[in-house]
Amino acid sequence: MPDYVKQGVSVKTDKDELTSSVLQSLPIGIIVFDKELKIQSSNAYANESLDIQIDADATLSGGTNESIWGSWRTTLLEVINSGKSCLFDNVNYRSSGKSALLQITCVPMIDNSDSSITGGIILFENITEKATIQKQFAQNERLAALGKLASKVAHELNNPIDGVLRYINLAKRNISEQGLSKPVEYLENACDGLKRMIGIITELLEFSRTRHSTLEDTSIDRIIDDAVKFYEPRAAAAGIEIQKRYDSTLPKTKGSNLFQVFCNLLKNAIEAMPDGGKIIISCEVGPDIAAIIFRDTGSGFNPLESDSIFEPFFTTKTGSKGTGLGLAICRDIIEKYGGKITAENAPDGGSIFTVYLPVNK
Repeated sequence: MPDYVKQGVSVKTDKDELTSSVLQSLPIGIIVFDKELKIQSSNAYANESLDIQIDADATLSGGTNESIWGSWRTTLLEVINSGKSCLFDNVNYRSSGKSALLQITCVPMIDNSDSSITGGIILFENITEKATIQKQFAQNERLAALGKLASKVAHELNNPIDGVLRYINLAKRNISEQGLSKPVEYLENACDGLKRMIGIITELLEFSRTRHSTLEDTSIDRIIDDAVKFYEPRAAAAGIEIQKRYDSTLPKTKGSNLFQVFCNLLKNAIEAMPDGGKIIISCEVGPDIAAIIFRDTGSGFNPLESDSIFEPFFTTKTGSKGTGLGLAICRDIIEKYGGKITAENAPDGGSIFTVYLPVNK
């Protein structure tokens, strides 16, 4: 503790010692200052969290932006002069390598003998973790609301689109019988657009649907094999080789929805390599976790987007190729199994998606 913080300390009674011990042990920061804003004392939490200066206002202004929070000197003097406390939420503090989100309360210090104000006290709490949790909760709330909206929109659109598609098919048949090729071409284009809309609606429904893993244990290698078989013809047509580098007896895990996850990752990898390439699927098994790794030789992605690609409606695909729901659905499914999914660029090009799953041996 700095020397200027220790000044003014004289002989203490047992009660003083107990009070001091309690204040030093509290998990909140306490800074006591006089009417000239000179710091008289501060507890251990404050000393560890902030860069304590001689003056209370300099201590706060040294790590915060006064253009946002105003002059701390003015604020602290107002507390002393008015006898009223003030509260500041979500104050971003950065100084000398220390960084935190603080909740700061400034209160007047009152002398019990004559009720005069002798200075003030700064109380602060590190709310970084709490703010992160609240942000995640708010995000989950938004996603839940988005899921409900997506479900409603999808159901509302499904029926009219199905009717339009049916009438287009009838028109195509009648026009074909008359040997008119151009109108058929136009209707084919309309059908393609409607089919894409149906695909988007299907993904919206998948995203909004609550998922639960099945009670049946299924070996991971079997689920991967089924997904590979499903996409092998499409990969071969695009000049893409799929290599499987894992044992044929991988651990078991619960849930058939993983088939959709693996299909989505294969689909994305194929679309990332329009000129051909290679997909390598491997698996690393630990005591309780299996890591299933999908690596492609495509162009990779912008590293700045690594945290965004799993968000709903975010897509790196150009034009109208992607809806931005595939990876969001993957993350939703995997997290419901107690696992996680990560994305990174391979050092020699391409991308690596890793699915971490709890397993039963």
